[in-house]
Amino acid sequence: MDATLIVTRFLFGALALVMFGLGLSLSLADFRRLFKHPKAVTIALVLQVIGLPLACYAIIVGFGLSPVFAIGLMLLAASPGGISANLFSHLFGGNVAMNISLTAVNTLLSIVTLPLIANWAINHFAQSGQVVPLQTRKLVEVIAIVMVPVAIGMFVASRKPGFAARMEKPTKIFSAVVLAVVTVLAIANEWKTITATFAEIGIPVLLFNLVSLLAGYYLSRAAGLDKPLATAISYEIGIHNSTLAIFIAVSVLGSFPLALPAAIYSVVMYITAPLFGWLLLRRGQAAVVPAR
Repeated sequence: MDATLIVTRFLFGALALVMFGLGLSLSLADFRRLFKHPKAVTIALVLQVIGLPLACYAIIVGFGLSPVFAIGLMLLAASPGGISANLFSHLFGGNVAMNISLTAVNTLLSIVTLPLIANWAINHFAQSGQVVPLQTRKLVEVIAIVMVPVAIGMFVASRKPGFAARMEKPTKIFSAVVLAVVTVLAIANEWKTITATFAEIGIPVLLFNLVSLLAGYYLSRAAGLDKPLATAISYEIGIHNSTLAIFIAVSVLGSFPLALPAAIYSVVMYITAPLFGWLLLRRGQAAVVPAR
């Protein structure tokens, strides 16, 4: 069987299971909780829907990226926060409840925003016929792979809360493993292509990741939000669902090169996210040390 086909089928099943796990951690209360922090929600959504695509576009233009990589990076920018964002937020003092709520609403919004941004990027950067835009049938596939498993997970959680609670930690671990396996498969499948193109795309991907993390935290703090909320927003918009971006690139648009920015990003973020969290903890400890 063709290696690309194996990756595609694995992506389809793995992403569905990851989304089911996300659904197990969500409830209607997560959506209601958003009304308690309107400023935090507004900042996070404006950054996710408007700020990050604009920053991504600036990076694309600044580095003069080729159309395929430009579209791939915009796909990543349009993807909602991943489950890993909740894990990093928990580890480094973020408001995890806000992370969960933002993940829920961002996932819903991505049904509309992701196809819009993806098709705009394709029409703007690609020459005619170079990349096929998301068609209606493909859009339905994306909605199904994102929302149906989430809805099933939420239904199971509402009926079996004990089961959902027991599965919370295993699903987070599973999600991290899935991301790692997807990345390894994708990289192994196109190792020569990645090594040949890393010089072009590696630095832009790293820069986009850092801009996302830093903007989420420091703009939130500048707006008067407390450190836990700012940390939650930073990871929510700084740790994208790269598995979803890879899935759309490979399985929906049928182009592995489009997935390269997301594949590289999924490796880079496991370096930058812990380092950023460590720096936040260090700064917090320094702030409570009494002056002599």
